[in-house]
Amino acid sequence: MCTFSELLMKRRSVREFEKREVPLSITEEIIKESCCAPSARNEQPWHFIIINNETMIKRLSDESKGVILEEIKKSPGSPLKKYEEMLRIEGFNVFWGAPTVVYIVGPESKGSLQVDCALAASYFMLSAASRGLGTCWVALGSCIEDPEIRKEIGLPDDYKIVAPIILGYPRVIPEPPPRENPKILKVVS
Repeated sequence: MCTFSELLMKRRSVREFEKREVPLSITEEIIKESCCAPSARNEQPWHFIIINNETMIKRLSDESKGVILEEIKKSPGSPLKKYEEMLRIEGFNVFWGAPTVVYIVGPESKGSLQVDCALAASYFMLSAASRGLGTCWVALGSCIEDPEIRKEIGLPDDYKIVAPIILGYPRVIPEPPPRENPKILKVVS
């Protein structure tokens, strides 16, 4: 068991996974720990959708790719333009071949939804890392607009995908990227 500081240093964004399923019970344990995250007014607005079906993960990837490419077509100056070449590759999967995708979602009407779900996502990634699992928050996987697909995965019409997180057993754990020293603007004592 590592210390919390060691865990913070150990967690990496993983994009290469073994061809091995993550048991549903482990994913559920990670989600349970994610719910220990703080939230505004303790409303805990997060909900989770677990996808561990390879065919559905590909459909979700294709849907996201299509939505993003359409957005780039409409707005050529979009910051998403930098992903266009990669997204046009037929076999490219935005979920990097992960065996599991967990969507952290919630009602669009909640003003603090983004922050609350981001906190739950952080807890999710740390919980997974403590079990030797790899994760990556894949924002490109959040563009699910097709009403049929949304219905199939159980995503209510008035809910928003905040954090699509891939989960699996890492084939490779990347080296930590260089970190800058903290930029403390001022200390007022």
